[in-house]
This record gives sequence, C-alpha cells and structure tokens, in this order.
Amino acid sequence: MRITIVQGAFFPIPPSLGGAVEKMWYGLAKEFVNRGHEVSYISKSYKGYLNTENEGGINHLRVKGYKSPSSGIYLKILDLFYTLKAVRKISSNTDIIISNTFWLPLFLSSNQQKKCLIDVQRMPKGQMKFYTKNARLRANSSPVAKAIKDEIKSEYFDKVVMIPNTLPFKNASAIDFSKKEKIILYTGRIHPEKGLDILIKSFALLDTKDWQLHIVGPYSTETGGGGDAYLQELKLLAKNSNVSFLEPIFDIEKLSEVYSKASIFVYPSVAEQGETFGVSPLEAMSWGCATIVSDLDCFKDFLVHNKNGLCFDHRSEKKVEILNQHLKDLTSNPKLMNDIATAGLMVNETHSNEKLATEFLNEFQSMKIK
Repeated sequence: MRITIVQGAFFPIPPSLGGAVEKMWYGLAKEFVNRGHEVSYISKSYKGYLNTENEGGINHLRVKGYKSPSSGIYLKILDLFYTLKAVRKISSNTDIIISNTFWLPLFLSSNQQKKCLIDVQRMPKGQMKFYTKNARLRANSSPVAKAIKDEIKSEYFDKVVMIPNTLPFKNASAIDFSKKEKIILYTGRIHPEKGLDILIKSFALLDTKDWQLHIVGPYSTETGGGGDAYLQELKLLAKNSNVSFLEPIFDIEKLSEVYSKASIFVYPSVAEQGETFGVSPLEAMSWGCATIVSDLDCFKDFLVHNKNGLCFDHRSEKKVEILNQHLKDLTSNPKLMNDIATAGLMVNETHSNEKLATEFLNEFQSMKIK
C-alpha cells in the first residue's frame, strides 16, 4: 500500500523535540516500511532536516511549521496555514491518508476523504460531525471512542475504530529488578493539568529519606509546558524534599535508561478532558516500573488497579493522602512492588509496534475494500 502520514504543525519528524503522537506514528511508519509498504511522511520543516529526503525507506516531505502557541485559537489558525501547505504535498495515487491535523479532513477532495483515517488523540470538542465523510475516525482509547460517537449520528458509528497507542520503542531487555534504584519517577509535560503538586505533596509525606523523586519533562510553553513561573511554583513546593527537576529527554535510548533505573512511576494527571491515553505510564510499565495513575478512564484500557498497577482518586479531597498511602505500600513492600511491576510488563506485547501495526494495516485494507 501507498500510505501518506500527515503530522501536525508543531513538532518535527523524526521526533527530535518529543511528542507522544509524533513518536508513535514515526515508529509505525518504520514498521510499515519494514513490511514492504510505501510511506510518505509530511511534517514540519526543521533545522538539520532536508525538506525532501528518504530516510530509512520513509519519503519525507516537509513544509513550514510553527512553534506551539499558548492560545488555543491562535494554534488553530497556525494549524490552518500549515494544513493549506501540507495538503498540496499529498500524492494523487496514495492509497491511505492518515490525518493528524484539525483542518486536513475538511480540505481533502471527496475521493481523498474516502482514503482518510483521522487520528483522534484528544477529546473531541464538537468537530467530529464535520468529519463523517472521511473513512475512519480512529480513537486511541475507549473514552475517546465514546466521545466521538456522542458527536455523530448512529449511521456513522461503523466509521469509529479504537486502536490504542503504541509503545514508541521495542523493549526486548529482561528486567533485573535487583538493579532498580530507590527512585520515584514522573516523565511528561510539566503543566498544571498533570497534577504534579499532588505528587510532590504526597512524596513529602513519605517517612523515609532513602527515596528520591525525579520529575523529567519540558516546562516551556512552546513545548506544551506550564511555563517558567509554574516550574518555580513546583520547586518552591518541593523545597526541603528529595525532589529533582531534570531537563526533558527526547532521545528514546536515554529516556529508556531513566525508566530502567526507576522502581516506581507516578502519573497523577487531573486533565479530565485533555488526557486521552497516557503514553508515559505505558513506557514506564514496559521497563518494569510499578506504576500509579490517577482515576482517569483512559488509563483503564491498559492498567487494572491492584493487578498490573495502582490507581488513586485524584478527585477526592484526600487525594494527597491516598497517593501517599500507595507510595508507602510500594516502598515498604518490595515483593508487592515487583509483583505489580512484573504484571505491567505485558504491555510490551499488547502495545507493541508490531501488533498494532497489524491492526492499522487490517483497517487500511478494509478501507480500500469499501
């Protein structure tokens, strides 16, 4: 098949600045190529990358993109400018189009719409009813699939498909739990919607000086963070605690090394509408971290409380105390911690590029038949 992936306007491909969606589709693109398919990848131009090049069998086509703005309205305007340039790069003979921009599905011809799978990575905000002429609306989690169906007529429900996000790497290493360090880890954007204040307060209540909390991720607004002022708030909150704020790590191998050392991973997101999957918890589980998440529905597709992870009620008035108790249970009981971490390793199979590439390719084939 000839597959065209259209990435968004704000992060380059290969994903040198990070971006969970960008990492996922880049990994899938390589897998599609490995299976003999032809992949064209349209993305943001970026220093050090040629606007036209073949890299590992992927045909890259790059157009002018933008830095991510803090304003949602301005973001949509920039996305529109980017899309008008990107749509012109789509070959007339492509078999499948994968859309990762807000506007692209609306600018495709009727023939192109029949070939288009729209990647819905966030909770929709009323736009799904405008996308129903396209072939597929792909949700990355069950809550997103439900939200899509809430916005469209039942006659279009057969266009909605749920395929989870992939791990952006393949971890074939055996986990040696004896080499794990007393590190509690968070990786992701440093933003108020991630609930990091809850995590820091909960960690401060731990009656031990042996454990460290490492917070790793981007804080600048252009990379989706809450800005320097918010970072300073968190640092003030963490004062006198064994908390380290580390620079973001976009290199997969270096990030994997961080996961491999951590014993516990916490993702305390409070984003009721913004969080739709959570790649970071998945990555941590794949590296043998006993993982704790907040009580958002999107995590329940892959994490079962008290089996392969723990979940805390982030809506409770006692959320800090509840999370602290989970941390106490794990840090004081190495067997419990390792049992949960071992059970979490199953995501290396259920969310592998190989398995989910097959699901996508099967979906593409069904689109071609229709």
